[in-house]
Amino acid sequence: MNKLEEKTLHSEEIFSGKIISLYLQDVELPNGKQSKREIIKHPGAVAILALTDDNKILMVEQYRKALEKTIVEIPAGKLEKGEEPEVCARRELEEETGYVCDDLELLISFYTAPGFTDEIVHLFVAKGLTKKEDAAALDEDEFVNLEELTLEQAIQYVKEQKIYDAKTAYAVQYLQLQEVLAKK
Repeated sequence: MNKLEEKTLHSEEIFSGKIISLYLQDVELPNGKQSKREIIKHPGAVAILALTDDNKILMVEQYRKALEKTIVEIPAGKLEKGEEPEVCARRELEEETGYVCDDLELLISFYTAPGFTDEIVHLFVAKGLTKKEDAAALDEDEFVNLEELTLEQAIQYVKEQKIYDAKTAYAVQYLQLQEVLAKK
């Protein structure tokens, strides 16, 4: 056993919903003492940094009930059971923006909040975008406004807290870094 590892003594599912499950766990700490952990299990998600031919970033504005406000984000969505991240990314891009892409590349995968959830987000870069006439529809409980932002506009949105989530801020910072590296 890793000297930092916590051993699960007991795990009880106390909630199972459409997207998440919540577990209460009794654990043994590395020093032999016991503690409790509240763990959210999540199926994982994808996020798509979609870039138009004129270097604009496709974003969606949507209301986030947990925040009680509207924010601007890169397109994203939850993985369905057994779904490959690339398949999900292509589906979510089309559903949320009406675009399909020729080129889709995994940039990075990261955990969103490892202190209490196992949610992992797979961040893709999509290029070679084409607007579809008969694009897949949004989920029935999903309402978004599509925006196309320059990198400068996206940076301003971060400053104004219109962009306020980690996956989108990460994507914007990635583009900033690419711009800096290209100038060297």
